[in-house]
Amino acid sequence: MTSFQTLDDLGQLTGKRALVRVDLNVPVQEGKVTDDTRLRATLPTVIELSDRGAIVLLLAHFGRPTGKPRPEMSLSLVVPAYREILGRPVRFIEDCVGEVALQTIAAMHPGEVAILENTRFHEGEEENDPALVAAMAALGDFYVNDAFSAAHRAHASTEGLAHRLPAYAGRAMEAELTALAAALGNPKRPLAAVVGGAKISTKLDVLRNLVSKVDHLIVGGAMANTFLAARGVDVAKSLAEHDLKQSALEILDAAGRAQCVVHLPCDVVVAKEFVADPPSVRTVDIKDVAPDEMILDVGPASVAMFVEALKLCRTVIWNGPLGAFEKHPFDAATVALADAISSLTQDGLLVSVAGGGDTVAALNQAGVAGNFTFLSTAGGAFLEWMEGRTLPGVRALERPEKPQ
Repeated sequence: MTSFQTLDDLGQLTGKRALVRVDLNVPVQEGKVTDDTRLRATLPTVIELSDRGAIVLLLAHFGRPTGKPRPEMSLSLVVPAYREILGRPVRFIEDCVGEVALQTIAAMHPGEVAILENTRFHEGEEENDPALVAAMAALGDFYVNDAFSAAHRAHASTEGLAHRLPAYAGRAMEAELTALAAALGNPKRPLAAVVGGAKISTKLDVLRNLVSKVDHLIVGGAMANTFLAARGVDVAKSLAEHDLKQSALEILDAAGRAQCVVHLPCDVVVAKEFVADPPSVRTVDIKDVAPDEMILDVGPASVAMFVEALKLCRTVIWNGPLGAFEKHPFDAATVALADAISSLTQDGLLVSVAGGGDTVAALNQAGVAGNFTFLSTAGGAFLEWMEGRTLPGVRALERPEKPQ
């Protein structure tokens, strides 16, 4: 039993108007969608509702128009690509509230699909304005949230509508919440977390929450340099937040009290300049970084140590690459760990959940993204979930209310 209603809880849908919040915030260049990953993620919900006879009305934001219509941020730009991947006609409705929208929807037939204009063209969207919520709610008979990536925002279309209409989780949202509950809510233990990226400052709350929840914490990326510096290691010219050494020590202390084992690199890959394939690359013990060098990746001995720790675990959560993966050869540690987690997952030994834009890009680069148990494309929402926060869009689904 889930704590939220899903499409399985819906009855007869023929002719019913489904307001479906999705994520259509995709990159567009010269009028063309350059990455349709988020569009494809909506298909299971949209196709199911359409096949069941609902009139499917897609709500989404696009860019940051700051409450005013801006032609370059119109969702009409996304319609051709969406029509192509859906393989069905898709209407475009020029507003997400008002008389024009009501009249257009009234003329639609069961099973038809429409994309409504950018919700952020209205100031009240980000303010969760009750008047805008009421105007949106007037367009539909029930509400489906299928946009986990926007669930950390208490906006009119992500949170407000769930209190005005019968509310359900779409298939992508359902999959996300089920996977995240399995990873951190009630995981198979031992549980490990891999946290990388550039700065501790952006993930302080994540780290503080995780050391109280996980059995093993593997730290990579430039944030590992801050931990190493806090322990007295000279990281030379490496990116590190020296002003946060005390915070790093407090996290290590909290981990010790919680019996969470923290794994930091024992060897690193260094160079004198941050460019692809520099002539000065070498792998050294963490105590042997020269004054004119910077740490740009975790070394192979560290990766082997991390893999041994993961072999003891049953579940792993990953956010953030282990090195400067966008430049060769500093992608080596991230790729090697991704390969190892992929193999353990495929062998049925590990439940693997990863999330965040850089993490997904790194796993795609490694060619193993499809081998993880679950991959979340959400950025901010995934991080806030790792911080242990309750996401407004999810909370609204967990507590279904009768329409006012």
